[in-house]
Formats: sequence, structure tokens, C-alpha cells
Amino acid sequence: MKIVLLERNSAGTDISVDCFSDFGEVVSYANTVTPTEVSERVGDADIVVCNKSPMRADTLEDCPNVKLICELATGYDNCDLEYCKSRGIQVRNVVDYSTSMVAQHTFTLALALSQKLMHYDAYVKCGAYGAQDRFSNFDRPFYELDGKTWGIVGMGNIGKRVAKIATAFGCKVIFTSITGKSTVTEYEQVSKNELLERSDFLSLHCPLSDLSRDYIDLYALRAMKKTAYLINVARGPVVNNPDLYDALRLGEIAGAGLDVLEKEPIQPTNPLAKIQDSSKLIITPHLAWASVEARTRCVQGVYDNIAAFLRGEDRNVVNP
Repeated sequence: MKIVLLERNSAGTDISVDCFSDFGEVVSYANTVTPTEVSERVGDADIVVCNKSPMRADTLEDCPNVKLICELATGYDNCDLEYCKSRGIQVRNVVDYSTSMVAQHTFTLALALSQKLMHYDAYVKCGAYGAQDRFSNFDRPFYELDGKTWGIVGMGNIGKRVAKIATAFGCKVIFTSITGKSTVTEYEQVSKNELLERSDFLSLHCPLSDLSRDYIDLYALRAMKKTAYLINVARGPVVNNPDLYDALRLGEIAGAGLDVLEKEPIQPTNPLAKIQDSSKLIITPHLAWASVEARTRCVQGVYDNIAAFLRGEDRNVVNP
């Protein structure tokens, strides 16, 4: 059995992947980006472990032995599921390994923005606080979460965890289902328009699909409160980045916290790179999922998926 890790570094070099050698020969690459690299490196492998590397006809047609693709992640939009199924290649992902961390990061962004933490930290460190003649400073207003409305797009595992935490802060939680198929009854389900109009904080936790791409565009941003904050820890293309830039520039919303962008890493052409005011926009480099604990669970999840496959058991199969 030959296993190829196309993006070993996506687990972090501080996390061991030696466990995969339990199953046979392991060939590891720090990162694999281009289709040509994918095809050449997969070669005669039986199992592919990847994250963002494209898994489709043009990258796999010359790789006849592939039987299993394991995502080192929950998302699998890098895979052409129909093509893989036509080849008899199973695709498996890891679920729920990063729920607690992504939920935690959601509130890290929301609180940093709404409480103007970057501004006040800079105020102290530049010497302005030490030079004043009073004990406190609150020149930029900030408000409590208690009593606010927290809107959620995508009430899966992460969305539910965020809802629970928001409730603990005293928020009223509402949500919308992009597919319209949610069975969640613990929280009020509303239409997209109502969600946009009512939310003081709006956090995105939906997968990327044709339904969710550009879900938050300029029209949606203009429908939000001018005092509202947008948090995207889902997928970058769920939010139209140029439209968000215009909305922030024009004051359509109060601020945004992003862990994901339309193209990653951030491109010089992305207008959001122009916004340097961290009280209006905070961008983190797609790390919400990446606590040490979460990455350890993710590697273990891939290991368990491979072990189950070799035993003939279905586990986290996304193209049955």
C-alpha cells in the first residue's frame, strides 16, 4: 500500500504524521499546487491525503491505482466527486475536529472588532494613555453583546456551537438555511432578508456551493444594519470581497472579521488589502481551524478513515 501526502505542511510541521506508516509506504510533500505536480506526485499511489490539491480528471487520469482520497480537512470542494465515483475512488473527510476552535475564533474576531481592542491597545502602547491625566479612556464607543441579535448562516456543528456561545453572552440567535432543509428548532429560523435586517452580528458557517457563492454581496451588505459586524469563518467566496470593500468604505456596515478570502493567500489585487484600520477590518490567515488540538484531531481522523477503509467500513464517505 502506497500513501502520498500532497500537502503535509497543512497539518503543521509541529504535528507528527508518522502514524500513516502503519499502513505501508508513505511519500510526503510539503505542498502541492499545480495539476502537473499533483499528477506526477500521485503516480502509482493507492491512497492520497490532500487538502486543497485538485482531485479531478486531468490530475488523476494517469494515476490508475488510486482507491481512496482522504481530505486533511472537512471541506472537499477540491474534489470532483462525480469523477472520483466514476473511477471507484472513495473520498473521505474529517468532521467536527475544529468545531470548538472555529467557534472560538468567531468570537475572537467579533469581540476584537466591536470592542475596538486594536485601537485601545495602540492607544496605550503609543504613550497616549500614560500622558493623559485621567484613569480611563473610551474615546471610541463600544457596546455589549448582551441583548444583541446574532445571526447565523449555516446551522451545522459549528453554527450550533456559535449559537450556544452567543446565547451565553445574552444574544438572541436567529439563523437562515441556504438549502432550506434545516431541521434545527432550538433557534428561530428566518429568511435571508430578515436575517440581514435584524442581525447585529452575522457569522457565516456554511459550506461553499453554487448556492452560497457570493451569498454576501453588496445588495446583502446594504440590507444589513450600519452598526452590524460580519464574520466569515466559512469559505472565502461566500463573501464577495470587492463588494465588502465598497461596503466598508461607504460605511454600509460597522466592520468585518475574516479568516477566509476569495483567493488565498491574499492577492495584491484584493481591495480589502487597502484597509489598514483594524477597528473596521481584521483578516487572519485561514487559521480558525488550526489550534494544536484541532490539527492533532484532524490527523487522527485521517488515520481512522484509512483504517476503516482497509477494514471495508464506510466512515465519513462523501461520495457514496
